[in-house]
Amino acid sequence: MSDDDFALLAPHLELRSDRRGHIMFDREVATDRVWFPESGLGSIITSSPDGLRSENGLFGRDGFAPVSIIMGSDRSPHMAIVQVASECQVMPAAALLEAISASASLRAILLLYAQTLSVQTSYTGLSNAVHLVEERLARWLLMSQDRLDGTEVPLTHEYLSIMLSVRRPSITSALHGLEGNRLIRAERGCIIIRDRAGLEEFARDLYGVPEAEYERLIGPLR
Repeated sequence: MSDDDFALLAPHLELRSDRRGHIMFDREVATDRVWFPESGLGSIITSSPDGLRSENGLFGRDGFAPVSIIMGSDRSPHMAIVQVASECQVMPAAALLEAISASASLRAILLLYAQTLSVQTSYTGLSNAVHLVEERLARWLLMSQDRLDGTEVPLTHEYLSIMLSVRRPSITSALHGLEGNRLIRAERGCIIIRDRAGLEEFARDLYGVPEAEYERLIGPLR
């Protein structure tokens, strides 16, 4: 965003650190805060009435949450949790709404991010329907690395199982498959990307389109 638009937000921003598992906002609960991560990862989680959960969106320093705020709703059917410990700039939702009322360019860039997130979530749905677990895991690792520095992705088996909507033994098997292809090295609570180009090839065609949309509308993701 422009310096002028950032100046509208700056007086209201408060930097805070959040550990893995912290709930940014809960489903169907009115929220009065907006989160702009500077580091780490947040997961947008969809839950069924029976308690089944699946990640349908991933965000970090590339965006903000919840996007429902700028759409005119103070709540979402989803929840968002911190997946990788993060530092976030947090501000009152009312202040953000006041700022976008004063600036058409600020509203525009936030809506562009909402568009990129919608493309990401639609490709997640397609990936979940047609890809093998190993391919879906490769995609999520690439998406996670895009929003973090370095080659280490600190994800646990528990969170990976939520991300991919599979049981933990399936995650273990998928990790072994990627390790066998020398694409990653899995350690306790951490996955190290060894061959990013190979991982992109392994993830097939569902990695790249949402990332290209982000670059087209906003700028480089990495």
